[in-house]
Amino acid sequence: MFTAQLAPVAYQDPWSATFAERKATLLSGDPRIAYYYARPDTSTFRYRTFNMIEALRHAEPDASASWLTADDGSRAMEVLDEIDLLVVCRALYTPHVGALIARAKSLGKRVLFDVDDLVFDDRYTHLVMETLAQPVEEHSLQFWFGYIARSGCTMRLCDGVITTNAFLAEKIRDFSGLPTWTVPNFLNRAQIDLSSRIRTAKQRSEWARDGQIDIGYFSGTPTHERDFALIEPALVTLLESNTAVRLRIVGFPPQSELLAPFAHRIVTLPLQDFLNLQRVIGDVEISVVPLQDNEFGNCKSELKYFEAAIVGTVTIATPTFTYRRVIEDGWNGYLATAQQWDDVLRERVAAVDGVRTVAERAAADALERYAPEAQASALRAALLEESE
Repeated sequence: MFTAQLAPVAYQDPWSATFAERKATLLSGDPRIAYYYARPDTSTFRYRTFNMIEALRHAEPDASASWLTADDGSRAMEVLDEIDLLVVCRALYTPHVGALIARAKSLGKRVLFDVDDLVFDDRYTHLVMETLAQPVEEHSLQFWFGYIARSGCTMRLCDGVITTNAFLAEKIRDFSGLPTWTVPNFLNRAQIDLSSRIRTAKQRSEWARDGQIDIGYFSGTPTHERDFALIEPALVTLLESNTAVRLRIVGFPPQSELLAPFAHRIVTLPLQDFLNLQRVIGDVEISVVPLQDNEFGNCKSELKYFEAAIVGTVTIATPTFTYRRVIEDGWNGYLATAQQWDDVLRERVAAVDGVRTVAERAAADALERYAPEAQASALRAALLEESE
């Protein structure tokens, strides 16, 4: 573990504005772009709505944008008269959502759908459930088929779709026939600023470490049991062979009998807010990102790479569609297929003293590609241009 650690930071959700405040912001510029997201949260809303609005300030300084929610009710409907574009972000169909889209289109407004996962085409429902280790029971089938079908219904009501990578964009076109634009997930300014402090602390300490080697697994949601199972045997072998290795799990610890004998070398932390998550990622030398290499996994974005890279932590990831495009193996991170985790983990732990070089290259790459201003052209293409 790195010895230069920041204390926990005070956190407050930056999306607590009232409807009146959001409306004033939305109507302050030209053009005016309204995002709809049912209820703000720290996951998809942050990436696909909050961060997009922040980045739009760099892409088009004269434009204005804010968000609407389900709780805004009829007030959201009234605002549609005064906007230029509505972006509906990963919203399940409801009468209210349908009415918002119909009203916007009747006023001649362009309506886009934004989605970051393969959760709109019910032909993939069984794959999604299997990948997420969901029980094949009546209530689970009802939930997932309903969730995915309702998401797809909303998508098909829109004029086009914004998504996170080309693989997912192709799935969207196959399902809906709609034009697509790719705007990847990226960092917000608060993450970048805090991450800069974390890297500066590491640099001032000459990347000093405490003699232990910490491998971090940052799950985010409780549906990654089968992803984690891909690396479980390799982690067991590593913990058995090297007493300096520790495992840090943040979020939702998997239920693992194999790892039980090493409980004294496993630290589990609860789910973190998005700023303190940067802090705890920055503590470890290596972040592991195992994913099932199927059509659902290949639709995933590279967010676990750039959130680790920006704090100077090296990532080892499954070479899914996105990760093999953003990680140059051995340059800014490492790739490991299901059969390679044992070897790659052992090699990276043996060479951990050289982690600084790869970590610094990864941090520079994250700053260049995943800062809000880096998405200016992609945002302009998606939000401000009619053509595909």
